[in-house]
Amino acid sequence: MPELRKDPVVGRWVIVAFERAARPSDFRTKREPPPDPGNCPFDPGREAMTPSEVFAIRPDGSLPNTPGWVTRVVPNRFPALRVEGELERRGEGIYDRMTGVGAHEVIIETPEHNLDLADLDEAGFLNVVRAWTQRVIDLARDPRLKYALVFKNSGRTAGASLRHSHSQLIATPIVPQQVKEEIAGGRRYWDFRERCIFCDLLAQETQDGRRIIAENDHFITYAPYASRFAFETCIVARRHLGSLGELSDAEALGLARALRDVLQRMTKLLDRPDYNFMVHNAPLDGGQLNHYHFHVEIMPRETTIAGFEWGSGFFINPVPPEAAAKYLREVV
Repeated sequence: MPELRKDPVVGRWVIVAFERAARPSDFRTKREPPPDPGNCPFDPGREAMTPSEVFAIRPDGSLPNTPGWVTRVVPNRFPALRVEGELERRGEGIYDRMTGVGAHEVIIETPEHNLDLADLDEAGFLNVVRAWTQRVIDLARDPRLKYALVFKNSGRTAGASLRHSHSQLIATPIVPQQVKEEIAGGRRYWDFRERCIFCDLLAQETQDGRRIIAENDHFITYAPYASRFAFETCIVARRHLGSLGELSDAEALGLARALRDVLQRMTKLLDRPDYNFMVHNAPLDGGQLNHYHFHVEIMPRETTIAGFEWGSGFFINPVPPEAAAKYLREVV
C-alpha cells in the first residue's frame, strides 16, 4: 500500500510508492521510449493488457474493454495511490503519515499509437477534455478525496515512459502544497480588494497585450509575467470558474481549441519539444471559490532545473516572456 508522509519542516506531503519500489540499477540508464514497442498496452485490441476501463468514448457503441473507442480511461497498473482501503492518519514521533488512498488513472488520448496530442483534430481534443471532465466530476463524489490533478508528461525528459499519447489524473486525500499556496495568494488579494486576482490578471494582460499568445471566446493563452521556464504558457478561462467540472459545452470546446492551438504552435516553433502540462482545479470539496480560478500551465522542457533552482527556489528563465509570446504568436 502506498503511503503519504509529511515533511515536518515545510509541511510538504510526499507519496512513498512502495509498490513502485525501484532498485539502484533502475536509475543507471535513462532510455528513450521505443517508437513502437510492438505490444503497447494502449493500442486497440490490447485492452486486456490494462485494468478495466472506468470511462470511454465509443462512437460505434462497442462493448467496454474492446476496440472501437476513441478516448479511453483506465486505472494505472502501477498506481502512486490506490482507491481501495480506508483513509487512516497516524503519527510516528514528530512525523505524520496517512495511508495512500487516492486514485491514479490514465487517459489514453487516441487509439493511434504514433500520434502526439498536438496531432489530434479538434474533435479528438474535445474528447480528451470531456474525459478529464467526467473523471473529475466522478472522483469528486468520493468524500475521501480532496484534490484531482490532471497532468501530461510528453517525451523522455518530461517523464513519459510510454510513446502512446496519454495524460494522467491523480486524486489525493490532501490538497497539494503548491495549490494551497495559489489559493492562499488569491485569498490575500481578495481580502484586500474583493476581486479575483486571476480575473484582474487577465484584464491587465489583455490591455497590455505583449504577453498574449492567442485567445478565443472562452479562454486566453498568455506567457506569465514571471515565467519560470522558457516558453512557459498559461491558459485561463474568461469566466470565473474553479474546475473542469464547471465547464459548459461551449467552454469545453474553447479549452480544446486553446490547448490544441498552443501545442501546435510549440510543436512548430520548438520542433516537438518534450513538455509537461497541469490542469489546476479548485479542491474537490471546496465549492465555488471567489478567489481561485481554473487554469492550465504548460512547461516545455527546454531548460534544466539545476542546483541553484533546487537550493533557492529561484528560477532562471533565459527567454523573456514577452519574447516567448511574440515568437509563439508569429507561428503560422
